[in-house]
Amino acid sequence: MFRKIAVFLIGGWLISLASPLLAESVPESIDGTTRVIAEDVIELVSSNPDVVIIDARKSSDREKGFIEGSIGLPDTETTEASLASHIPSRDSAILFYCNGEKCGRSVKSAKMAVALGYKNVYWFRGGWAEWMEKGYPVAK
Repeated sequence: MFRKIAVFLIGGWLISLASPLLAESVPESIDGTTRVIAEDVIELVSSNPDVVIIDARKSSDREKGFIEGSIGLPDTETTEASLASHIPSRDSAILFYCNGEKCGRSVKSAKMAVALGYKNVYWFRGGWAEWMEKGYPVAK
């Protein structure tokens, strides 16, 4: 009985230590990008129908639904070649999203795009969680 209580307390303590670290791993902003919210995504797509929306989540997350018109390109598969195959030029508007504020996948992808010289990079920090919370249309 004591062992179970000790494991429970230690486990809870470790989770409480890790939680702030996880939240801090996703920055408030990314140099070289424009951070947007869900309404900005809609406005961006309306004003620029050629914007490329990249879903940086794992394929298993994408199977549950995605922002209509987005391209599934997980962060682990984001390379110079894979970006070039989806984006016409380094001046094209490109938007990255993932699961939300505790997911760092879009952070990695957006940083890579900036490092590769893409100039019009947008980052939807709230991502899928914010999109769903606001009840915007999804595709499957």
